[in-house]
Amino acid sequence: MAKVAFIGLGVMGFPMAGHLKTKGGHDVTVYNRTPAKAAAWAEKFSGHAAPTPAEAAAGADFVFVCVGNDEDLRSVTSGENGALHGMKPGSVLIDNTTASAEVARELYAAAREKGVDFIDAPVSGGQAGAENGILTVMCGGDEAVFERARPVIDAYARMVGLMGPAGSGQLTKMVNQICIAGLVQGLAEALHFGKRAGLDIEKVVEVISKGAAGSWQMENRHKTMNAGKYDFGFAVDWMRKDLGIVLTEARRNGAKLPVTAIVDQFYGDVQSMGGNRWDTSSLLARLEK
Repeated sequence: MAKVAFIGLGVMGFPMAGHLKTKGGHDVTVYNRTPAKAAAWAEKFSGHAAPTPAEAAAGADFVFVCVGNDEDLRSVTSGENGALHGMKPGSVLIDNTTASAEVARELYAAAREKGVDFIDAPVSGGQAGAENGILTVMCGGDEAVFERARPVIDAYARMVGLMGPAGSGQLTKMVNQICIAGLVQGLAEALHFGKRAGLDIEKVVEVISKGAAGSWQMENRHKTMNAGKYDFGFAVDWMRKDLGIVLTEARRNGAKLPVTAIVDQFYGDVQSMGGNRWDTSSLLARLEK
């Protein structure tokens, strides 16, 4: 059993911290900007809540963070009362936020200055993956530190991999989001075409999902897309945030991402339709408006 802190109890962090307590068997202290949510977590999982990130991190062997973006991440780690101010030498800061590779490298350096280790560890699998403890975790950092952290991360994951030095986890998550953006747009267009052609979508998917066209998105989202229901997954606002990170990195490294860029614009159209909190499969709604 390790002493663990978890900072950020959103739709992902709340259950992830819960798995660290129940499945991992760790002593967990949490922090959230809304104290009531931290108190609710502590009551549900018989854990502890702290009033600041630094106090949550005090004495912890591993400190996990799962917040919204780069600035949120900087605030709760290196800002006033941030986790790094409370962490003991030799402990490990593990960031599950989907953020930039730049901030990952920045935090790696900041942690090292304090005698603390750092791993960027963004996740894929959505809210359902977090609730079921079956997330995919893409890590960047030093191998020896990764090997120490991996057994703890396993509490909420079904796949954990070290992708390279600091920032590599975030870069791998960008590859993940590029794949998803193209797949969802392709699936939306396919379902739209099938409907216009008068086909029975359920019969079509039953057949083609067993061949080369099959995908996780098709298997898990075609029914809700066909029904015009878009409240079952990762929100458009968050996807646009992620794609913004991707496109910024692409400008830096020279990668050409024409499909990703245009799908990002399509998600902007969905936002203008009021679909900010719809899930990413709502690209179909744009085609059918």
